[in-house]
Amino acid sequence: MTVTTSLLDAVTVDEGQGRAIPDAATRETIGYAPVHSVADLDAAIAAARAAQPAWNALGHAERSRILHAIADDLEANAEELAVLLSREQGKPLDGPNARFEVGACAVWTRVPADTELEPEVVFEDGPARAEIHYDALGVVGAIGPWNWPMMIAVWQIAPSLRMGNTVVVKPSEYTPLSVLALVEIYNRHLPAGVLTAISGDREVGAAIAAHPDLDKIMFTGSTATGRRIVEASAHNLARLTLELGGNDAGIVLPGTDVAAIAENLFWGCFINTGQTCAALKRLYVHDSVYDEVVDTLAGMAAQMPMGRGLDAGNVLGPLQNEKQFDIVRDLVDDARARGARIVTGGSAAPELGPLFYRATVVADIEDGARLVDEEQFGPAIPVIRYTDLDDAVARANASEQGLGASVWSADVDAAVEVAKRLQAGTVWINGHGGLNPVVPFGGIKASGYGMEFGVQGLKAVAAPKVISR
Repeated sequence: MTVTTSLLDAVTVDEGQGRAIPDAATRETIGYAPVHSVADLDAAIAAARAAQPAWNALGHAERSRILHAIADDLEANAEELAVLLSREQGKPLDGPNARFEVGACAVWTRVPADTELEPEVVFEDGPARAEIHYDALGVVGAIGPWNWPMMIAVWQIAPSLRMGNTVVVKPSEYTPLSVLALVEIYNRHLPAGVLTAISGDREVGAAIAAHPDLDKIMFTGSTATGRRIVEASAHNLARLTLELGGNDAGIVLPGTDVAAIAENLFWGCFINTGQTCAALKRLYVHDSVYDEVVDTLAGMAAQMPMGRGLDAGNVLGPLQNEKQFDIVRDLVDDARARGARIVTGGSAAPELGPLFYRATVVADIEDGARLVDEEQFGPAIPVIRYTDLDDAVARANASEQGLGASVWSADVDAAVEVAKRLQAGTVWINGHGGLNPVVPFGGIKASGYGMEFGVQGLKAVAAPKVISR
């Protein structure tokens, strides 16, 4: 049975004109995404360039008013958006999943509208004065991922529009329909050309990275693709914000009350069935609480309802695509072959659907195993025993990536001291992956550069201008 909504009808094209997009859980066709070309991209960028001066001239107050109207519309259509997102991406409606993501889209649309960015006085001595003002950059090219497709698109779009830029956004080939539906709602309130979604393949993505008429490129995705974007954008020096892969480490200190942290720890690992850049990917646990942490996580993983996202009560879904399913399966199989202990899970769940993989907790594993060293991006967490804290910190920092990290302890002050030693853009205490629209977020090392959210996020999509007198 095919489920359609008015928004889906608005963004899907006829079968002969588009690419079939499958339901992540059932693999039946949801709809057909348009297949835009590089010529379509060029036309969208030209339209964005033409529309930008008038959009910028509206001023911050009017643009903010429009963003609030968009957020109202997102909320009015929240359930339709959540159903489409659940089917296309796979995340359930319930739990911290599809309805949560749509709600976040409204919040992250409103907050940039309300965030003030006033001129900054950086020098003053008698009549002499120097200020930094922030102007629009021009046209922003945004390339999004498939794991949180709508929310991350809003992270890119809303601040850019707020600052007077126009935007051309390319959704992932795996999840174009939900982003097209999001843009459909945005464009009910925006002038023509201000925001365009281009649903194309990797050739179109590569053309965005190298396009001479883009002033800024925002990308969320893999480190390998991020490196290619840096190379492609070098000739025209487009400004970049890159939020790349993560292999986030967590460290559980001795004396931790495991029951008190259990829920946050579980969702730190398994939110969106582990398909989150800033999810907890490897967990170092002190020997004194190791067995309790392993047993607690395994018990929760075994009991969490997994299944089709539209079925009430499910909170874990499938892997979004076959490629990611194969990665998770191969990494767990490699851990098993190395002698690691599969405490729970460790296998596919074909009775639920083709791409379901059981929530998996792996114990008695060490650095050097692929499941520890590589980003799994799925529902499998390796739990590594340690006895020496300095060694645990060194192992946590050994990754080339540095998106997020966490420290878990009943002694918050002690946790903060450990957090200061970890090499990551964000370190959470007794939580992992929680984001706040006014708190800057970004990675270090091979997890990218540039900040999003809050004042820093507005600055990232603006051109600083110093006025001295």
